[in-house]
Amino acid sequence: MRNVSDYILELKGITKIFPGVKALDNVHFQLKQGEIHALMGENGAGKSTFIKVITGVHRPEAGEIFLNGEKVEFKTPKDAQNHSIAAIYQHGTTYQFLSVTENIFIGHEKMTKFNTIDWKQMHKDAAELLKRLGSDIDPHTNMGNLTVAEQQIVEIAKAISTNAKIIIMDEPTAALSKRECEELYRITEQLRDEGCSIIFISHRFEDMYRLASRVTVFRDSQYIGTWDVDGISNDVLISKMVGREISQIYPKQQVKRGKEIFKVEGLSKTGYYKDVSFSVHEGEILAMTGLVGAGRTEVCQGIMGIERPDSGKVILNGAALQIHHPSDAMKAGIGYLPEDRQKQGLILDWGLGQNVTLSTLEKFTHGSIINRREERQRSKVLLEKVKTKALSVYDKASSLSGGNQQKVIVAKVLSSDIKVVILDEPTKGVDVGAKAQIYEIMSELAAQGYGVIMISSEMPEVIGMADTILVMKEGRVSRIFEGDEVKGITQEKILEAAMDM
Repeated sequence: MRNVSDYILELKGITKIFPGVKALDNVHFQLKQGEIHALMGENGAGKSTFIKVITGVHRPEAGEIFLNGEKVEFKTPKDAQNHSIAAIYQHGTTYQFLSVTENIFIGHEKMTKFNTIDWKQMHKDAAELLKRLGSDIDPHTNMGNLTVAEQQIVEIAKAISTNAKIIIMDEPTAALSKRECEELYRITEQLRDEGCSIIFISHRFEDMYRLASRVTVFRDSQYIGTWDVDGISNDVLISKMVGREISQIYPKQQVKRGKEIFKVEGLSKTGYYKDVSFSVHEGEILAMTGLVGAGRTEVCQGIMGIERPDSGKVILNGAALQIHHPSDAMKAGIGYLPEDRQKQGLILDWGLGQNVTLSTLEKFTHGSIINRREERQRSKVLLEKVKTKALSVYDKASSLSGGNQQKVIVAKVLSSDIKVVILDEPTKGVDVGAKAQIYEIMSELAAQGYGVIMISSEMPEVIGMADTILVMKEGRVSRIFEGDEVKGITQEKILEAAMDM
């Protein structure tokens, strides 16, 4: 007789052990039919391993998995796929040089009666799948030509093409703009309404509130609990995720603003930004915000010499700088933490120590010989200064969580003799506990007299951390809030300036 269950998917007592590490410890989870269920927890809480158990990548040492009340066992990812389970990962599994159609149907191609690939039918079906999701992406287009948001839609189409009834979305909004997030929300709700059950993994509270009816929290590889989204407060949820109360998510120290140390005058680059001017003082955190595409990152890349501006001045301690290359900016005393930490900030296969000292290697070089002992000691001091969680300086950067990777880049920036630090979306894609630690580092830098420039799309952190707020719109400075104006600032006022209302 068939078991009757209230849940389409249920995991009981799942334990997964790797050498020296218990990645999942007696974890439980229940997913209802037609439900969007948020899964939250700090980096390292066990979420990724949990996904891989459900999708058949890892086999647990203990525990049971049930689908519609029937016990199942997945020995391979194909087993999970055959049971209508699919996953969409934060760092997509797409093939950039293959077409959209090839990416959607790879591994389950449609064949003709002559046992050849039926390209005509596959292109037609791919177009219909994309149309069903409200997208007009050309199936013949190479994946590498698509935006991140469009690639996410193709990944969802791929999941639907396998007739998936359970879809796991791992941080799908991490690299999307607000408008793109809204489009993803629409598609996710459409899938739910069509009968799919969705596990939505995210660090963003707005994702949870916008989509999910229930939320489950993992911490330190263990199941902490499950709650109705409308029945748990932010403060309680945060305390469940980090195991302690974060009474002050934005640990901003009160620092007396010092002398002006950095100034930008009339910075312009045709097609990107025009006549941008602002200044930064010792001990000041200046937040640059605005809608995506407003030109914030481009301005800072112009300051650093990554993309040289057409005109304007960059002045440090009263002296105009000639910056032709990022190394010129760093030597002058300007440090930069890029938005894409994995592609632009780190060499993932290198150890942490080598990453930290990469930009200042000449300090540890005598003749043609690198003093590795001195290099290790310096990197160890800097990694400890920013509270990086790692076993040693030899750990590969790829082995760390997103939050700890971000700390390594901060340590790398601090390895230079800098006076001004530019942080581009410093908390993007990191959990709430790591965010609080990054804010603490920023506040400490300001207290030590650095000038800090933070580019951010997150209004709460702009309001919580900034002494001065510079709002950009379409490549120009729309408004600068400073002094007493910042104390009473609201998201609405910032948005009005960003939209020039």
